[in-house]
Amino acid sequence: DITAGEYTQLTGRAGRRGIDVEGHAVVCWQAGLEPRAVAGLASRRTYPLRSSFQPTYNMAVNLIATVGRERARGLLEQSFAQYQSDRSVVGLAHSIAANRARIADEWAGAACDRGDAEEYFRLRGRISAVEAQAARERRSDRRAETIEAMQAFRVGDIIDVPGKRHRHWAVVVDAGLGGAGPTPTVLTVDRQLKRLSSADFPEPPSVGAHMKVPKHFDSRSASFRRNLAAALEAKLRREPPTRSASADAADPDAVARIAELRMELRAHPVHDCPDREVHARHAESALRLERDTETVQRQADRRTNTIAVRFDRICSVLESLGYLSPAGGLQVTESGRMLARIYSELDLVTAEAVRDGVFDGLSAPQLAAVVSSLVYEARGDRRNPARMPDRRSEDAQIRLRNIWRQVSLSERDHRLPSHDEPDIGFAEAIHAWTAGAELADVLYLSGLTAGDFVRWARQVVDAAGQLADAVGAGPLRDTCRELVFRVRRGVVDAAPLED
Repeated sequence: DITAGEYTQLTGRAGRRGIDVEGHAVVCWQAGLEPRAVAGLASRRTYPLRSSFQPTYNMAVNLIATVGRERARGLLEQSFAQYQSDRSVVGLAHSIAANRARIADEWAGAACDRGDAEEYFRLRGRISAVEAQAARERRSDRRAETIEAMQAFRVGDIIDVPGKRHRHWAVVVDAGLGGAGPTPTVLTVDRQLKRLSSADFPEPPSVGAHMKVPKHFDSRSASFRRNLAAALEAKLRREPPTRSASADAADPDAVARIAELRMELRAHPVHDCPDREVHARHAESALRLERDTETVQRQADRRTNTIAVRFDRICSVLESLGYLSPAGGLQVTESGRMLARIYSELDLVTAEAVRDGVFDGLSAPQLAAVVSSLVYEARGDRRNPARMPDRRSEDAQIRLRNIWRQVSLSERDHRLPSHDEPDIGFAEAIHAWTAGAELADVLYLSGLTAGDFVRWARQVVDAAGQLADAVGAGPLRDTCRELVFRVRRGVVDAAPLED
């Protein structure tokens, strides 16, 4: 029996996407079918359809070879998966539309009879942005200067330390240069030990004087601290250090730019309007809404056209590897035509392995072992550690794994998700079966049920058949056909499985 969710998957595609709000499905009667059971499934709550469709390398070269790149991209943009992705931004689109309406209202409220209020307040906003950027740059420069100054501290330096109420002098007893940043420890006149960081200095610190600190000074000893604090106080009384004046590190170019903008602002006719600040409240609200809308728009842009964007990135990978030629708006090359005949999760890895000669010279059992890693996906824990059956197949598998790594790096560079690494969990079992082993021995070796073994063996047969069609006449095609002949025996060649 099927579940209500499975029934929805079977019948939910009735109707035309984006056009019909209701679809109709016909269930054919057969012996043993209970109409009430079907009615019960149909009357339960609906389940949303979720498309897992994504373009693949094989699909890309086939589409481009058939209809060209631009039309292929257009077809993908009309896919059900793209439709679902676009539907997910409906709420964002409503927010954007509502914000734009409010923005228009706020700018209307900011209107001034003396001149263009929007131009004036955008100019004010530009001044604020330039000032904020200049302030950030000043803070960054000051922090860099502070760290540089602290790295120059030496034991015995008397430095000016900011306090909660007033600044005071302290002597460095440990330069603290061992960590990620300088964290000197200082002793104050009132015998307090403080560990400082760059955050304690709003401005770069300076050294006012220097004094001798005992070589074996122990900060944990009260007597050491008392004696050094007394020596510091005497030093300050005898030779008062001078505090350095803080320097304004403002960028002269930024200062000149701000002055120029302020002059332009004062010359604007709206500047002298007596109701200027009333207009400003509306303008500031409009500018704030514009910033919020830009943020929401970026979110929407990331969610729309996801299928087409993935297709573009796939085309870039294929072009970089020589499966597509840039001539004439992308043409499928000879390698691309070979890839077009390979249908699997690791289609591009398989095609690269063919071009690299990974499968050349393998026997039928060895080829079955290597090809199985391109289709097999382990479920649960294995009975025994997975390994290749012999040295020749192991060498081929090492080369195949290196190709997978190179493809994964290319996918990462083009911001595409990588596929799982080839899995050798079925290699020994299919090698033994192809070499003529009995089913009982193969099942013991693999730890699989008979049904799972047959299912994966047929996957290997399908992959080998595709490989034979893709490579054309030659020794590899002959080996692929021998593999298919050897694997398709006994239970593997029996009637289709009942799931």
